[in-house]
Amino acid sequence: MNQTTTEPVVLKFEQLAEQTVSGITRISGFVRARHFVPVIDELDLEANPRSSKVGKVTAAIIESIQTTPEEFPFKTKGVLLGATSYERLDRGRIRIECRERDKEGILDGGHNTLAIGLHLLALAGVSDVKIRKARDWSAFRALWDAERETVAELRGRLSAFGTLEPGDDELAFLIPVELIVPSDPDDEGVVDAFQSSILEICAARNNNAELVVGAKVNKAGYFDDLRRMLPEGIADRIEWKAGEAAPVKAADLVALTWIPLSMLDPMPVDEGEKPVTAPIPQNLYRSKGECVQKFHDLMQFDAVTADHGGHAELRNPRVRSAFEVAAQMPALFDLISAKFPGAYNKNDGKYGRIAAVKKLNPENGKPRHAKFSGGKIDTSSPEGFLYPLVYGLIALMEQTPAGEVRWKTDPVSFLERNLVTIAEQYKDVISAFNWDPMKVGKAPLAYNVVKTAYASLLADEQAAAR
Repeated sequence: MNQTTTEPVVLKFEQLAEQTVSGITRISGFVRARHFVPVIDELDLEANPRSSKVGKVTAAIIESIQTTPEEFPFKTKGVLLGATSYERLDRGRIRIECRERDKEGILDGGHNTLAIGLHLLALAGVSDVKIRKARDWSAFRALWDAERETVAELRGRLSAFGTLEPGDDELAFLIPVELIVPSDPDDEGVVDAFQSSILEICAARNNNAELVVGAKVNKAGYFDDLRRMLPEGIADRIEWKAGEAAPVKAADLVALTWIPLSMLDPMPVDEGEKPVTAPIPQNLYRSKGECVQKFHDLMQFDAVTADHGGHAELRNPRVRSAFEVAAQMPALFDLISAKFPGAYNKNDGKYGRIAAVKKLNPENGKPRHAKFSGGKIDTSSPEGFLYPLVYGLIALMEQTPAGEVRWKTDPVSFLERNLVTIAEQYKDVISAFNWDPMKVGKAPLAYNVVKTAYASLLADEQAAAR
């Protein structure tokens, strides 16, 4: 169930500016630290694909606030917020309410928020011992909630209506804040389009992190074993290093790799550390940056890889088994991509007439090619339609008593036998979301329906074979 904020948040902007394009309004400006406190009080990082941790980034942010607070708003990209429900008040104030916390709230700027919050706790007199224990967002959240009154007292002492000189007011530093909202919150169509777009905006704003982490993953050698297991024709088409002339991003492969990796239970982890949780199914499509970050977090454990001269070597047989299955996923993605349009049409469908499909397949257009292999296919499909079908293959996997991942049945022959039947049930899901591939790819229902269809058909086949 989606969480709702207990209280609306009132943002007081300085130098406020507004821009509206295609039903989305961006409100931007500076928010003083004292007026940013309610953001930390009420909002969390559910909508952000990354959970912030204390490290060099947060240390640099805090140092900047402490040493050059007047320059801070020009040294940081600030914080991006998103909300569907909002109200304009007077004096540059905007009241927002984040009703769906997995979509709305802090979309980008989690490290900024964490650093600002830790700085405010220190100003309020919270002990260094307590602050040093807040190493990630979860620990910080608990400490902030426990010390909320202490921060409120600080805010009261350094009131905006007090007599302090500007240089003595430690809550006067400015924070760049952007707020995106639907241009007309009373128009249901505008709101629906905004809620569909907000996830894409969040993912795009976090793409830089994907590139940075992807480079770290490649440099550490975490891709090497997976690369060796892939068929040569596919491995050569992956952009393992940012900037390489290759048509497929490594993040696309990592997203598919999480399908067999998510079968590992328990997930390998070092003693005293928290295990990595697999991305939720729809994030394989909508949040590749999260998939790469979680892959990095898993691979860096000593329980998974060993360091040899600054390069990682896979040492965990359970992860290796998941990689062996993952190495087959790109070819299966391409097989589904090639076969699904025909399977859809065999269920009285008109796949080529779907607007998103028609756009990808213009008459007299260039030849169509499968994503991973580059082989020719008759019809290109929006990836939002394909990801639930590919994720459904998880129903054909199992974990052995030794904890390794393997197929229960040959996935290629299974798809050849059953894709038309699966498409019959999936067709109803696509129509329920008005044939919009973005909505389908982000909908938990799509993944659940397809996974259930795979599992049911496999059970029927196994029962018939007995």
